[in-house]
Amino acid sequence: MSGNSDPLTPRAKLAVTAGKAAAAVSRAAGRGSGSVIGGRVALKLDPDLLARLATHLDVILVSATNGKTTTTRLIAEALGAAGPVVSNALGANMPAGITSALSGGSDAKYAVIEVDEKYLSGIARDTDPKCIALLNLSRDQLDRAAETRMMAEHWREGLAGSKAVVIANADDPLVVWAASSSPNVVWVAAGQMWKDDAWSCPSCGGVMQRPGDDWYCGECGFRRPTPSWALSGDHVLDPHGSAWPIHLQLPGRANKANAASSAAVAAVFGVPPQVALERMYQVQAVAGRYDVVQFMQRELRLLLAKNPAGWLETFSLIDPPPTPVILSVNARGADGTDTSWLWDVDYTQLTGHPIFVLGDRKLDLAVRLEVANQQFQVCENLDQAVQLAPPGRIEVVANYTAFQDLRRRVGN
Repeated sequence: MSGNSDPLTPRAKLAVTAGKAAAAVSRAAGRGSGSVIGGRVALKLDPDLLARLATHLDVILVSATNGKTTTTRLIAEALGAAGPVVSNALGANMPAGITSALSGGSDAKYAVIEVDEKYLSGIARDTDPKCIALLNLSRDQLDRAAETRMMAEHWREGLAGSKAVVIANADDPLVVWAASSSPNVVWVAAGQMWKDDAWSCPSCGGVMQRPGDDWYCGECGFRRPTPSWALSGDHVLDPHGSAWPIHLQLPGRANKANAASSAAVAAVFGVPPQVALERMYQVQAVAGRYDVVQFMQRELRLLLAKNPAGWLETFSLIDPPPTPVILSVNARGADGTDTSWLWDVDYTQLTGHPIFVLGDRKLDLAVRLEVANQQFQVCENLDQAVQLAPPGRIEVVANYTAFQDLRRRVGN
C-alpha cells in the first residue's frame, strides 16, 4: 500500500531527521552525497529504521556482480508509470545507504533498491520485498568478497521460502542455483557473456556441459530452466511470445539484457512491456556511466568496469580501432585491494587501439598489457593521456574509485 498513515515512531522520526542533518553537513563539507554517513547516524539511533521505512512501500531489490546500478535505474524509470518511486540511484547499496535513500520516500509507492551481493539476504529480511531481481554472479573484489559459489549458496539460503517474486537470469547457473530455493521464480533468458565462473556445477561440483546457449550438469541433472522472458536481438520476448522493441540510449548488449530483466520486473506490478521499455529510453547515463563529456577540447566517453566480466562487456561496446582508449585502475578500499583479477581480463581485444594507462595501479596494468602484447603508454594523469591521444573520441574505462577520480577531473 501507499498510505498516508505514518509508520514511524517518534524515535524513528528523530533518527531520520538526524540522518538528514548529518548528510547535509557531509555535503556542505564537500565529502560526497552524505547518504552513507546519514544512514549510519540514523541506524545508530534506531537500528530497526530500515524495516520501519519499508513498511508502506512495495520494495524491489536488485542484486548482481555487474549491472545492478543501471538495472535499478531502468526499473525505477519503468515503475514510474504506476506511481511515485524512491531509489538509491547513486549506488549506495549497503544498509546505511539504503536507509538514507528510503528516508526520502515517505510519499512513494515503490522502492527500487540496489543491494550489494553480500547484503541481499539481510536487506530482504528487513524490507519484505515484493520482487527481487538477480542478474549475474562472477568473481569480484577477491580480497573481501566470498568466492562466487559461496555467494550463490548464501543467496540460496536467504531466499528459501521468500514470498517475493524472484526475477532471475536463466543463463547464469550460479543465479539459477541461488534462485531455485524460492517458490516463485520468473526466469529471463538475459544471456551470459562471461562464463569463466560457471564451468562447475553449483549443485554437485560436476563439469557443466554448455552446448550453444544451453547448459546442464551431466552428473546430477541440474540444468537451465525454461525462460518465460527472453532477450532476442533488439527485442524483449514476453511470456505470451510477443516481441517488444528495445530503444535505449545506453550502449551495448549488456544493457539490453538489463532492460529485459527490468521489463519482467515491471510486469509484476502491472506495467506493460511496451510502456516499461518506452520509459527506459529516457535514461541517458547512470551515475556518470556512459556519459560523453568535453575535456581539453576532446570528447571523452566514461565507462565503468570493475571486474573481469565487466571489462569483457565494456570492450564489446567501445568504438573500433583506431579509437584511442584510456584505462585507469585503482586498488583502494571500495575497489578491493587485490588486483590479481587483471590477469583474468582478455586485453587482446584491445589490439589496434592506442592505449594509455593511468591510476594508482597503472604499473600492474602495464605489466598485464605487456604480457598481452599490447601497445600502450603509461601516463601520470588524465591530462597527459588526453594530450598524447590521437584524434577522435576517446573511450575511458576505469574501475570504481578511478572512475570517480576521472569524473571529478572532468567536472562531471
